[in-house]
Amino acid sequence: QVQLVESGGGLVQPGGSLRLSCAASGSIFSINVMGWYRQAPGKQRELVATFISGGSTVYADSVKGRFTISRNNAKNTVYLQMNSLKPEDTAVYYCNAIRYSTDYWGKGTLVTVSS
Repeated sequence: QVQLVESGGGLVQPGGSLRLSCAASGSIFSINVMGWYRQAPGKQRELVATFISGGSTVYADSVKGRFTISRNNAKNTVYLQMNSLKPEDTAVYYCNAIRYSTDYWGKGTLVTVSS
């Protein structure tokens, strides 16, 4: 089993920045995909950014140039730096990890972008 705990959400004004963190624990060896998804009210969950096998990154077109995913392997933590935030970035952000083809999810952290 893998446990994922997100932190760092909150209320921010348009144009502002936030950094989300996702700490992984448990059976973390052989996790080969780890990243972030989001779900806005009334919408489906969508990919934001993720590390894939080999360490490459994938970003949604809507966040390219504004969001950056990074990780600290020593802390088993993945980060999402979000800059130039827009109201349409408002959503619950979920951490995701895939290990041996099994998806694991955190409980989510709410990001609200509003003036």
